[in-house]
Amino acid sequence: MKFNALIPELSVSDIQSTKQFYICILGFKLEYERIEDKFMFLSYGESQFMFEEIHSEGWNVDILEYPLGRGINFSIACNDVEILYNNIKNNKIEIYRDLKETIYMCDGEEEVQKEFLIQDPDGYLLRFTD
Repeated sequence: MKFNALIPELSVSDIQSTKQFYICILGFKLEYERIEDKFMFLSYGESQFMFEEIHSEGWNVDILEYPLGRGINFSIACNDVEILYNNIKNNKIEIYRDLKETIYMCDGEEEVQKEFLIQDPDGYLLRFTD
């Protein structure tokens, strides 16, 4: 497995609920885990994330409270954003921003993306795009 140059590591309140959410609902792949450390490494297409359950010896710079990750959203490329969106709705996950087409200007040219946003169990904002 090739590791990306940037891999976010997210602190989470419950590694098991995070695992259930990301793998069973979103379809992420478990690359490896260290059960004794309550740590896991997941991938989704070319996206990679690490997760570790919050503990007193962690790299915590301040009090961690819900929603975590305020001020950041993770843009995750998705092969079929509409299928994932419908799966999210069928699993009764609250949609933060409904599926829509958004036009972004990139180097003077319009780029059209289908995208939607949800929050994970700890409040991290996830933006899935085609």
